[in-house]
Amino acid sequence: MSRKFDPGNGKIPGHSLVFQRSNDQYRLHAMMSNSSVRLTSRFTSTCLRACLLLALLHGLARAEPDPWFTDGAKQAGLDFVHFNGMSGEFYLVENLGGGVALFDYDNDGDLDVYLVQGRMLGEGKTLADALFPPRQGDALTDRLYRNDTAFKGDGERIPRFTDVTASSGIRAGGYGMGVAAGDVDNDGWVDLYVTNLGANQLWRNNGDGSFSDITRKAGAQEERLSVSAAFLDFDKDGWLDLFIANYVVFSTENNRPCHAPSSARDYCSPKVYQPLPDRLLRNRGDGSFEDVSVHARIAAESGTALGVVVADFNGDGWPDVYVANDGLPNHLWMNQKDGTFQNEGLLSGTAVNMEGMAEASMGVDAADFDGDGDEDLFMTHLIGETNTIYVNNGQGWFEDLTVSAGLAGASKAYTSFGTAWFDYDNDTDLDLFVANGAVNIILSLVKEADPYPLHQPNQLFANHGDGRFEEVSARAGPVFTLSEVSRGTAVGDVDNDGDTDVLVVNNNGPAKLLLNHLGNRKHWLGLRLLDSHGRDALGARVAVYWQGGRVEWRRARTDGSYASAHDPRVLVGLGDSPDFTKVQVHWPSGRVAEWTDLHPDRYTMLREGEGKPVEK
Repeated sequence: MSRKFDPGNGKIPGHSLVFQRSNDQYRLHAMMSNSSVRLTSRFTSTCLRACLLLALLHGLARAEPDPWFTDGAKQAGLDFVHFNGMSGEFYLVENLGGGVALFDYDNDGDLDVYLVQGRMLGEGKTLADALFPPRQGDALTDRLYRNDTAFKGDGERIPRFTDVTASSGIRAGGYGMGVAAGDVDNDGWVDLYVTNLGANQLWRNNGDGSFSDITRKAGAQEERLSVSAAFLDFDKDGWLDLFIANYVVFSTENNRPCHAPSSARDYCSPKVYQPLPDRLLRNRGDGSFEDVSVHARIAAESGTALGVVVADFNGDGWPDVYVANDGLPNHLWMNQKDGTFQNEGLLSGTAVNMEGMAEASMGVDAADFDGDGDEDLFMTHLIGETNTIYVNNGQGWFEDLTVSAGLAGASKAYTSFGTAWFDYDNDTDLDLFVANGAVNIILSLVKEADPYPLHQPNQLFANHGDGRFEEVSARAGPVFTLSEVSRGTAVGDVDNDGDTDVLVVNNNGPAKLLLNHLGNRKHWLGLRLLDSHGRDALGARVAVYWQGGRVEWRRARTDGSYASAHDPRVLVGLGDSPDFTKVQVHWPSGRVAEWTDLHPDRYTMLREGEGKPVEK
């Protein structure tokens, strides 16, 4: 676009270029936003136009593009600040929390937020002992925020959240770690399971804005240290069961002193504590659960679980469970269709990396990133290791392709936790978000006298569609230059504008809501899938078909990442062309249905029993 300027008034419309005339000489000031640099040049009036043109071109070249993501937490009213209760004792758990859930608790069509809070740690410790005291007036309890997103006159959606913790009846009783979301009683209202250092809690959604603690009544107790959990219908009886991922035998009383190579006090490896078996609770369908961990063989092996994801990894129509263990071989529990599971981690190639080494697995996610119709795995690890991508051959056999995918070198300098496959630019390919923050003291930050020397920037990786990824964090906006101790991560469309946003919990810091400003520049398809019971059909798979035979697969899920729960809706990026031919839904029950009349660039609710039945 050409811009006219008047040398008489010294201003160029739309730019911060100013010049002043004095004795046939002019002084040009180029004042650029976000910079203290001032360029000054003296010149005669004969070269005024040429110099102004050069300055204008220089300014345009230096102009910053609109950021892909911005932090909208404060403006939206998400004023949550995580408190980890540290007092200098280096308790193992204090830098592991916390988690977050994106879920629609009031069934009004938008995503509400549940954030898990910590407490003061240590027998006899008070807030006076805290190295980082909470803000004055902050209640140290988990928080529930209702989404009250507003609309501007031009149609833009402005996220707004209201803290409704007090009226919700939720009184979190432990040192919070993570949260899982699912409708346990098939009443159409999403319930929550909160993991703690101490007793976990199952919160039933009463459907009137309030929740009730039904943990003991439902038989869903777990007193050991849990971090992540996942809802799944492992026996396909129509009721959501619960998988609880347990970590290690730890309490503040058995905290052990550990040291860094420099001999300074530091956090311990989980290997100095006893690992724990995970638990599987079967939903009886009458409001209660039974512990089937032994019968299902889940209790046969112990681990140091931090992340868990549920998907059908071998394509047999039954949900399997993958567990990310911290420093021990990971577990791949393959569903045997008879109420039992078999750990095929080593056999499948997903227990250890390509060098045969167990890694410090924290976060995990599963999705079909390469468009071949099966579920691949990605998990996050400790600094000095690499984050790992395992590519599925369609039958539950995996290959570690981290190096060829371009994800090895970019991750080695970071300790990573929360993660998610999501299509940030809606170009049809699933990209990756990774939340970073160390668990052992970073010496370079100690030398700078940093009070919490664990922080690192987060990362965004673009999927090129050919099996390779490129880190694009530097182009994604200033929010990716922030250095924090990020943990739980959930993805979802919080403002219902057709692209995926990211909510991150920072340990001992403020939550960040990364609003996506890029994705909805392309076309998209949003689907909420309800099964025959009227609840979110967790595990349902969606296939979107285009002319020429191209297919994109997505899964309705809330599990995965680290200690968090995602938006259960399916959002498929369509790229520049919305001309898909049909959509098929493969329901967890085994039914398949097809729709040919769905419209792009909107959300549509699909119910099991509707659509055109498809013979398998």
